[in-house]
Amino acid sequence: MILAHTTRRILGQLRHDRRTVGLLVVVPVLLLTLLYFMYDGQEQLFDHIALIMLGIFPFIIMFLVTSIAMLRERTTGTLERLLTTPLKRTDLLFGYGIAFGVAAAIQASIASGVAYWLLGLSTQGNPALVVLIAVTNAVLGVALGLLASAFARTEFQAVQFMPVIAIPQILLCGLFVARDQMAGWLQAISDVLPLTYAVEALQEVGKYTDATATMWRDLGIVAGAVVLALVAASLTLRRRTA
Repeated sequence: MILAHTTRRILGQLRHDRRTVGLLVVVPVLLLTLLYFMYDGQEQLFDHIALIMLGIFPFIIMFLVTSIAMLRERTTGTLERLLTTPLKRTDLLFGYGIAFGVAAAIQASIASGVAYWLLGLSTQGNPALVVLIAVTNAVLGVALGLLASAFARTEFQAVQFMPVIAIPQILLCGLFVARDQMAGWLQAISDVLPLTYAVEALQEVGKYTDATATMWRDLGIVAGAVVLALVAASLTLRRRTA
C-alpha cells in the first residue's frame, strides 16, 4: 500500500508538470525527426542510429528528470518529512522507479510509434521488444539519477553528473565505434557499463526476427544494474538527510 501510494504521488506530480511532460514525450520525437532529415536517403544508417537512440533518449531524459526531482525532495525538506512516516527508503526509491517506468512506457511507445510508422524505421525484430528495452533503459536512467542526487547539493550539480555517469556510457556503448575495434582498456570499461548491454540488446532486435538469448541476457544485466543502483541509492538516504 505504501509503495502504491508513493507511486501515485509521483505520477500525480509528473502529470501536473507540463514542462516535464513535454520533455518526456515531445523532445524524443523531435530529436528522432531531426535524425530522419539528417540521414535523408540513407535508410540503413537511419535504421541503425534511430534504433539505438530509442534506447538512449529515455536513459538521458530520465536521468536528468529524476536526479533533479529527487534533489528537490532532499533540499526542500520533503524527504525528511517522508522518512518520519512508516515509508521505507526502498518504498520511496522503487516508487520512483515504477512511476517513471510508467512514464517511460508512454514515452517509448509514442517515440517508437513515430519512428516506425511515420519515419519509416525498419527492424527485423518486433517493435514491442524495442519498447521493452527502451523502458528498461529509462528505468536505468531513473536509478542512476536517484543515486547521483545523493551527491549533489544544487540542481546545477545534479546536471553536472551527466558528463560523469551518462556521457561515458554513450561514448563506449558501441554507437560510434564498434566495441571490438576499441583499445583493450576501453573495451574493458565498456564491458562493465550497463548501457553497453542495452545497446547490444537493441542491435539484436535490429538484426534478428526472433528474440535471441543474447538479447534476454543483456536485458537481464540492465535490470540487475537497475536493482543495484536503487539499493545503493537507498543506502544514501539516511546519511544525506540526517
